[in-house]
Amino acid sequence: MIETREAISEKVVLIGVITQHQNEDKANEYLDELEFLTITAGGVPTKRFLQKLEKPNPKTFIGTGKLDEVKMFIDANNIGTAVFDDELSPAQLRNIERVLDCKILDRTNLILDIFASRAQTSSAKTQVELAQYEYLLPRLTRMWTHLDKQKGGIGMRGPGETEIETDRRIIRDKITLLKKKLQTIDKQMAVQRKNRGKLVRVALVGYTNVGKSTLMNLISKSEVFAENKLFATLDTTVRKVVVKNVPFLLTDTVGFIRKLPTQLVESFKSTLDEVREADLLLHVVDISHPNFEDHIASVNKILDEIDSANKPTVMIFNKIDAYTHETIDEDDLVTVKSKEHYTIEDWKKTWMNDLEKKACFISAVNKENIENFKDLVYDEVVTIHSKIFPYNNFLY
Repeated sequence: MIETREAISEKVVLIGVITQHQNEDKANEYLDELEFLTITAGGVPTKRFLQKLEKPNPKTFIGTGKLDEVKMFIDANNIGTAVFDDELSPAQLRNIERVLDCKILDRTNLILDIFASRAQTSSAKTQVELAQYEYLLPRLTRMWTHLDKQKGGIGMRGPGETEIETDRRIIRDKITLLKKKLQTIDKQMAVQRKNRGKLVRVALVGYTNVGKSTLMNLISKSEVFAENKLFATLDTTVRKVVVKNVPFLLTDTVGFIRKLPTQLVESFKSTLDEVREADLLLHVVDISHPNFEDHIASVNKILDEIDSANKPTVMIFNKIDAYTHETIDEDDLVTVKSKEHYTIEDWKKTWMNDLEKKACFISAVNKENIENFKDLVYDEVVTIHSKIFPYNNFLY
């Protein structure tokens, strides 16, 4: 993978649309996430542009007038990159780049770039490389024609080639080789899973940056990389954990995100196999995020896509220490955000505790209510173990 430190000071503008399927609040929420993605990739978000359209312009995503406005700002402020909050078609990329004359990225390209920088193991690197090539294939003409302008930075962690490749057949051959390599890795990982013995498998799942790795470190006493950035964990980590003398396998998986590129879902199937083969899912939620309900829905959607939505699941509402409560100031009639510490009993009285799935409210960072969390996981593991391995008792 080709990386550069130029991205650290790369100024970026963010561009989104308000449509009949995406109101202004939702569009701004997506741009908040796009801004976090940009910062994670090493960019410096400088300005946002939003336009209300019935649907994205098939030629230039936004209207030509708005595109000219973006162009003026880019020229006046020495902006190097424009990031669009949806996947752009090859034609849109060409047309937009012709007008803006700068590096153009879409949400998919940005996420792929972050994955490229985060991949550590051979498996993760191969999966990301495959996703990158599949994204690039229909965009070859545009990519190779404009490489003279693109001297590194976000979106330019390419799949490892040093010379311009103009032959689509070469790319297709590379994709075929990567798929074969992944099949070999998948077989090796499948053997590893079979060799783990008669232990219940528990997988941490959830939106990106909700605290899964912090929780993993806390209960497994391991040092899994945890950071307040999107996709801090890319490689699947499996640890043997013992709670009250009961052993089980705990897996930390890659975080999900809305508008997750289909190329990544497809290429990361071997990683998602850890979720598919889990006996119990711990769905971790950042309760301090204002849109955590949407995050829950997004994770459930992906779980459904990989046939894992009906697995035994415990909802783990994390970051109760960071929860912000909104109240109405009666004098000024404005919404005021204030930190209000709810007790565990208060949390239990909320709708979140009335879901069909069992729920637990914790702060992994402050180690709040962790014993209750362990008790809940212990009960679930023992119940599942007795069903799966009825003749194999734990050694207490």
